[in-house]
Amino acid sequence: MTEKTSEQLYRYTGKKMINLTAIKTAVPIPNSEKEIKASIQENIKQLNQLEDQLYAQNRYGVVIIFQALDAAGKDSMIRHVLSGVNPQGCTVVNFKQPSSKELAHDFLWRIHQVLPERGHIGVFNRSYYEDVLAPQVHPKLLLKENLPKINHLTDIQPEFFTTRYADLNQFETYLNHCGYQVLKFFLHISKDEQKKRFERRIEIPEKTWKFSTSDIHERAYWDTYQRVYGDVITATASRQNPWYIIPADNKWQSRKIVSNIINTRLSALPLAYPKTSATQKQALTKVLNELEQNKI
Repeated sequence: MTEKTSEQLYRYTGKKMINLTAIKTAVPIPNSEKEIKASIQENIKQLNQLEDQLYAQNRYGVVIIFQALDAAGKDSMIRHVLSGVNPQGCTVVNFKQPSSKELAHDFLWRIHQVLPERGHIGVFNRSYYEDVLAPQVHPKLLLKENLPKINHLTDIQPEFFTTRYADLNQFETYLNHCGYQVLKFFLHISKDEQKKRFERRIEIPEKTWKFSTSDIHERAYWDTYQRVYGDVITATASRQNPWYIIPADNKWQSRKIVSNIINTRLSALPLAYPKTSATQKQALTKVLNELEQNKI
């Protein structure tokens, strides 16, 4: 029996309702940390080659989304897994609470401003999914958007989010039609592991800057976030644009899984360096001869 790949093991396509509390945040680790790091380095080399072809071909684009609760490892994931990618062909965008200008537009307006060009990889540290996650935990956020027919909390009905789910699915289908691959990762961390990481952030001076009292405030909504994330993933996962639910209690293991999946997905694209025509080759040969003869 063929062993399943990371892409197959952690892919969720929305066929059934998901319950995050039933999904493990840690999996058995068959390799040592040293071996895992070595595997990631090999993946980084491969990704560098794939990104180089992606950039040269300039036909496809890639959007990589990382969603997670606080301290799940989004920042370090991006820093390690994409460390070998040429910065010229990769951008990282960190989505925070929308500004007043962003709130004056449709909720996908700010996304369009930062979508990568074809030939590039765009990494979203949080994403447009915040617009269906945070408002379900804190409905008051929607009142700031000046939306039609939403003037009070009682105006916010489940159908509102069902419509936004459909908008997001259509948006990603639109991106697919334009040549973009959308890779969506949810870093699934346990409540105990989050607590340990918060404690380290408080105790270790060089990590303290990453800690905010608001992190503790949000931790109080843990169960609600688990339910909402489950609903969002269920409603927005598809065969074309699946979610990958990554066990994130062990950071190095989660980085290996994510790097495996990114490379698998990019390797499936028909990437290649642009071909040189006979006329171009003839012109290049002429230039080469002139260089060798010191004529230019």
